[in-house]
Amino acid sequence: MSAEPAQEAPRSTVLHRTTTDGVSWITLNRPEAMNAVTWEQRERVIALLADASADPAVRAVVLTATGRGFCAGADLRGTPAQTRERVPGDVARTIRLGAQRLIAAVLDCEKPVIAAVNGTAAGIGAHLAFACDLVLAADTATFIEVFVRRGLVPDGGGAYLLPRLVGPQRAKELMFFGDALTAADAERMGLVNRAVPEGELAGLAAAWAGRLACGPTRAIALTKQLVNDSLTGDRATAFAAEAAAQEINMTTRDADEGIASFVERRTPEYRGR
Repeated sequence: MSAEPAQEAPRSTVLHRTTTDGVSWITLNRPEAMNAVTWEQRERVIALLADASADPAVRAVVLTATGRGFCAGADLRGTPAQTRERVPGDVARTIRLGAQRLIAAVLDCEKPVIAAVNGTAAGIGAHLAFACDLVLAADTATFIEVFVRRGLVPDGGGAYLLPRLVGPQRAKELMFFGDALTAADAERMGLVNRAVPEGELAGLAAAWAGRLACGPTRAIALTKQLVNDSLTGDRATAFAAEAAAQEINMTTRDADEGIASFVERRTPEYRGR
């Protein structure tokens, strides 16, 4: 009797590794679908970002993808089947528990998140990149507010993120027309920090993440929160939050180390706590 052929292990659609310097790499891995994100991928990314927040060994996150696409939007084929007729409230609930949770997970992650955009970022894929703290892009990448092409309203926080990044007029231009935006144009508009040759993207992401991972992790987390919150609050609220953040940060060992290294005229050695 011949032996049965060995079963291939199912391929992971989200790759994850944490480097020795404390960088969590989260990689979307459905290149054949331009990394259109499925329900399972979304939940996995959300969980990994929550893990990064809670793990003191993780001090920075890189979000990237395999193949030619960063994320071509949402893949609705992977959504759990509807078991009843849709009623008012279902769509809003789906958006709140789906696309909005994914974007919120990036914004709320307590570690700095770098997007390394290797290719097309469309729809929720573009918003996933824009929600990150720093955005690096291959010069071949494009960003597309694809919703209007489908007769849809933007989701995943697009109408929240874009006006804060480029102003309301530019945001409306992108969302009303749905034209593809090159990485170079995105950099000029302030949506991308750096657009680099494709072969240099991973190296630059690793270098930036490495620098962040060597930094004062809690101070960076508090700074991220202050900057994000400043876009929706008034001056009095922002000043109060700043004072509270300073109070919290001054209890960390890294703050003590930063001051001591300045007095002693040496390079600080931050431990992330």
